[in-house]
Amino acid sequence: MTQNQHTAWFLGIDLGTGSCKSIIIDAQAHSLGFGACGYVERENTGQLGEHAPEDLLLAMLQSVHAAVEDAGVSPDACQAISIGGVYHSLIAIDKSGAPLTGVITWVGDQATKQARAVRETQDANALYQQTGCPVHSLYPLYKLIWLREEQPHIFKQAVRFISAKEYILHRLTGEYMIDFGVAAGSALLNTHSLEWDIPSLELAGIRASQLSPLVDPRRVVKGLNPELAAQMGIPKDTPLVLGSADAVNSSLGAGAVRPGQATCMIGTSGAFRIIAPRAMLDKQARSYCYAIDQGHWLVGGAINNGGLALTWLRDAFNQMLQSQMKDARISFDDLVASALQVPAGADGLICLPFFAGERSPYWNMNARGVFFGLTLGHDARHMARALMEGVAYRLRSVRDALDDLGAEVKEIRASGGFTRSDLWPQIVASVLNHRLTVPASGETSSLGAAFWALLGSGVVERFEDLHSLVPLNKTYQPNSQESLLYDSLYRIYMDLYFRLGDPFEQLSACLASQREG
Repeated sequence: MTQNQHTAWFLGIDLGTGSCKSIIIDAQAHSLGFGACGYVERENTGQLGEHAPEDLLLAMLQSVHAAVEDAGVSPDACQAISIGGVYHSLIAIDKSGAPLTGVITWVGDQATKQARAVRETQDANALYQQTGCPVHSLYPLYKLIWLREEQPHIFKQAVRFISAKEYILHRLTGEYMIDFGVAAGSALLNTHSLEWDIPSLELAGIRASQLSPLVDPRRVVKGLNPELAAQMGIPKDTPLVLGSADAVNSSLGAGAVRPGQATCMIGTSGAFRIIAPRAMLDKQARSYCYAIDQGHWLVGGAINNGGLALTWLRDAFNQMLQSQMKDARISFDDLVASALQVPAGADGLICLPFFAGERSPYWNMNARGVFFGLTLGHDARHMARALMEGVAYRLRSVRDALDDLGAEVKEIRASGGFTRSDLWPQIVASVLNHRLTVPASGETSSLGAAFWALLGSGVVERFEDLHSLVPLNKTYQPNSQESLLYDSLYRIYMDLYFRLGDPFEQLSACLASQREG
C-alpha cells in the first residue's frame, strides 16, 4: 500500500498547444503525481488543423492515467477533476457530431488576409472594446471568416463550432458547454455582458446557436463516460469542475491572483498579465481583456516569440554544424552558457525577435526578426544574449501598456521554461527593473486547473485564497547598473521597431506578390 493510498485528491488537466499534462494534488495543494503526453504529429492528410481531435483525447487519457499511477492514489479517493483548455482553438462539427476539421490552433496564420481586411474595413477599435480581443489572425473569429471564404464546403456543412476543450468535455460528459475564459479567447464573447457578441457573430457569419452554452467556471458536472473514466483511472461519478483557459490557470498556479500581482511567463511564447476585478481596455488596443467569471478578468499581452525564438537560433546553428559533423549538436543549455560569457547589452547588439510575427502590444502580423548593430566583434554568443534580451524588451513593452491602463504591479511571479536557467530570469528582472519570484512548481497551468477542482468542491472558498497555496522557490533582484543600460537600449529597441513598420509592410507585400506571381 502506497503512502497516498487513502489521500483525498484532486486532478488538474492542461490541454496545451502541443501536449496534455495532468497533475494530482491533495487538499493542501501538495503535488502527489504528474503525467504528460504529447500529441501525435499529423501527416499531411488534407484535413485542416494541427492535430486530430481524437489525438487530444488519447493524450489526455494517457496523461491522466500516468499521473494516477505516479501518485499511487486510490481512484475512489478522487474528489473532483477540472480541465484547462488552450486559448484560440477551433473545430468545425457536422450534424452527426463528427469533426469536419482538425484542431485549428492559434499557431496557424491562414486567416492573416481576413484579419487585415477587417482591420481596414471595419471599426477595429469597436470590436476590441466589445470583445477585449485586438484584431489579429490568431482569434477563432478570423479563422471562421477564413473558413467561410476559403473553405465554404466545410463552413456550410458545419452545424457547430467548438474549441479543443469543448471537444474533450463533450466526449467526457455528452454535453456541449464552454466556460467564460475559453470563450473570451475566441473574439466572439462580449467582455462586458459575458454573452455571445452579436456584431462579432454577424461578422463571422454564424448564429449563437452554433456555439456552446456559456457557463461559470465553477459549474460542477457529474456523470462521466464510463469507458473513458475507466481508462483515466477514476470513478464515473467523479465531479467535473468546468474550469478555465490555460493562461488563466497559469496565473492561478503561480499564485498571482491578488491585486498588484502579475505573471511573467516565457515558454514557447511569452506573456505578461494580471487578474483584474473589472474589465480594463486600452485605448490603443495594445492588451487583451479576457473574462474569467463575473468578477475577474485576465488583462495583459502575449508575445509569439519566447523560447520559440531561442529554438530557431539553436536549430540554425545545429543545421550548420551537422553539415560538417554528423553528431554535433548545440543544446539550450549551451546557448545560455554562451550568453553568460557576454556582458549585459550584448556589446551593442540588439535583437527584435519577431521570427513568428508578433502579438502584443502592437499586433503586427508582418513584423520580422532583426539583429541590429552587428560588427566583426560579435559572434554566436552575442546573438544568443541579444535574443534573450530582445524577448525581455518585448515583455517590458507589454508591461508598459498595462502601466498606462493604471494597473499597479507590486509583485511579479515568473513561470515557464525560462525559469530553468538563472540567466534569463535575471535579464528579465533587470529589463523590467523589478524583482521576480519563481513558484516552487514549474507546472503552473496544470496546477491552476487543479485549483478549479478545489474551488468547485468548496475546499477553497475565494479566488484570492489560492495565493497562500503556492510556495516560492527563487527570487531574482534587478541589477541596478544593468537596468540603467537596459533602459537606454530599450529606447533604441522601440525606436527601431516603429521605424521598421513600413519596411515590414513592404516586405510582406513583396513576398505576397512573389507567391501569387
